[in-house]
Amino acid sequence: MRLEGRSQRLTARLAAIMIKGIALTLRWKEVGDAPVRQQIAAGQPFILAFWHGRGVMITEAYRRVGGRDIHVLISEHRDGELIAMTLAYWGYSAVRGSSRRGAVKGGRGMLKMALSGHTLAITPDGPRGPREVLQKGVIDLARISGLPIIPVSYSARRAKCFSSWDRFLLPYPGTRIVITWGEALQIPRDADSVMQATLQQQLETTMIDLRKQADNLVSRQYD
Repeated sequence: MRLEGRSQRLTARLAAIMIKGIALTLRWKEVGDAPVRQQIAAGQPFILAFWHGRGVMITEAYRRVGGRDIHVLISEHRDGELIAMTLAYWGYSAVRGSSRRGAVKGGRGMLKMALSGHTLAITPDGPRGPREVLQKGVIDLARISGLPIIPVSYSARRAKCFSSWDRFLLPYPGTRIVITWGEALQIPRDADSVMQATLQQQLETTMIDLRKQADNLVSRQYD
């Protein structure tokens, strides 16, 4: 059933309240968070990158390391509007587009925000996968904007893993959650296609490793 109008707004509000409520009960642990804290404290914007299936707690993880302002790339798929409205209840802004299309519609909107000094967030395997395969759009955005990419992931000891393409992971209330932060990756403006492909593969590997590290730290097998 497709949600519209009042039903969609109500669903978004309930989702925001539910996720925030779960986040408040979790036992949080951050790993490798010093670089991102320094970046935020210095007022230097960046691109936050995380897998689609490990995104639901990232907004709270970002807040916990001192982040406030962020613009999130959300797909133009019909579910994207619901996600955008949910983000709005947390005070975050959405830019509609796709990580598959490089610096096209969504990329232009994100680039505008980047040049205005805002931090961005993107799921580079979204909106439809393949799961944990990094699309080139985030590399294009980082190269053109000059912003570094900071990857992040999480895992939870007790959680519901959905049967969706992204294996969406929703922690159960009160469980232990581990956030794994990676080092900033800079994409040179003059990077040629070979260097871009190399850095794309490097970032994909790093993001997978961060997810594996988080899973290992909570003794969770990857579903």
